Amino acid sequence: MNSTLVAPSLLAADFAHLADDIRRVECGGADFLHLDIMDGRLVPNISFGLPVVEAVRKTTRLELDTHLMLQDPMPFIAPFNKAGSNSVTIHVEIAVDPGPVLAAIRQQGLKCGLAVNPATPVEAIYPYLDELDLALVMSVEPGFGGQSFQDQALEKIRSLAVEIARRGLDLPIEVDGGVNANNAAACREAGARLLVAGSAVFRAEDPALAIAALRG
Repeated sequence: MNSTLVAPSLLAADFAHLADDIRRVECGGADFLHLDIMDGRLVPNISFGLPVVEAVRKTTRLELDTHLMLQDPMPFIAPFNKAGSNSVTIHVEIAVDPGPVLAAIRQQGLKCGLAVNPATPVEAIYPYLDELDLALVMSVEPGFGGQSFQDQALEKIRSLAVEIARRGLDLPIEVDGGVNANNAAACREAGARLLVAGSAVFRAEDPALAIAALRG
């Protein structure tokens, strides 16, 4: 079995035909769906919220990888759990110590992730690696889909992979932002096991071929 997992990002879907688009990528072999929730504060955009997650949950059996780009995610952890999320990822940039929020995610029985932005040193998430189910390296500035991949993310992934191996952890690295068939191999070689791809999958003529290309 290929160890690379692919998560199409819902931001790139056609929201006028959301159920059909989800069905296409699910039938194409997507491993889970990546849901970007934005508040207009932590990132300069607003995306969608709980009602959409609830609707998506009714549409698919895929796991919902929910990425909370929220300045204050704590009040929303339980609601997103109830809406059907399987994992919740927050940003290390939200607080000096995001530990209490990570603990709250785990207390809800959810998989727990921590993301780091391009401008933030990857070492910022090292103190929390033992508490995580995934570590997310952003390869674009969060807030908008369709951006170009930033190559400096590869060095972050490499450094993070070395630290995870040094600690003997089984912690997958996720990469999100501008991921496509042209850079997927470099992401995999750097150590990423979870690839988030929006336009490359949802806007592909054949999602199955697009997902296969990402897996390599």
